[in-house]
Amino acid sequence: MEDLIDIGVNLTGKSFQKDLSSVIEKANLSGVSQMIVTGTNLQHSETAIELCELWPKTLFSTAGVHPHHAKEWTDSTAQEIHIMAQQNCVKSIGECGLDYNRNFSDPKDQRRCFEAQLELAADLNLPVFLHQRDAHDDFLAILSRWRDKLVGGVTHCFTGTPEEAQSYLELDLYIGVTGWLCDERRGKSLQQAVKEIPLTHIMIETDAPYLLPRDLPEETLKKLSDRRNEPLVLPHICETLARYKNEDPLKVAKQTTQLARRFFDITEVVD
Repeated sequence: MEDLIDIGVNLTGKSFQKDLSSVIEKANLSGVSQMIVTGTNLQHSETAIELCELWPKTLFSTAGVHPHHAKEWTDSTAQEIHIMAQQNCVKSIGECGLDYNRNFSDPKDQRRCFEAQLELAADLNLPVFLHQRDAHDDFLAILSRWRDKLVGGVTHCFTGTPEEAQSYLELDLYIGVTGWLCDERRGKSLQQAVKEIPLTHIMIETDAPYLLPRDLPEETLKKLSDRRNEPLVLPHICETLARYKNEDPLKVAKQTTQLARRFFDITEVVD
């Protein structure tokens, strides 16, 4: 399996600082040709851009503020993200949305930060990289108001129900699927949902270093550092998705890659 795109990797985190070159090389060898580095606040968005400059054509990025950091949003934050978005490697605004699971930021601040980034994405004509956890109703209500102003959006790391997936599909949003799909304990709802999500609306991601698939074969686990999730496991997620959709894995690989390239406006790597 070759030429996969991981649409969500947290390569700016501390766990990748010592061996990032090796992580990217192993991902490429496993068939992951390109990756989108997630920006979760101003600092990490800036670092993501710096990584893209080191690995042009392989790494691209988002720029935005995760709901956990919504309390950090100020009047100047939008200006700083707007400047970052002028870089050719920045392909989406986010990670933005709502997370009521832990409420590291007050829900009121989260909603304000979310809408500000939707406005920014609309002004920049960029798609949004979305996050939602335990906040479906508010998330859907806000997106519904903004959808006709946005060029597109993907609900990153979707773990919800078939009904929630359908509500996003009705807004013509895309769904990002991670190794949560491989979890026999917590992934049952997602396993049902992906059967009903058209392949035309699914992209794949690892959310590395988080969400290590629980059913990785031993030979894959040996390639990982301290059981840290890495982009090299993306082919396993692709194969698992194909199994639940009763599709040929190569077809799923091709479709998800074509969609990611179109959504993020990424050019194929040419040797």
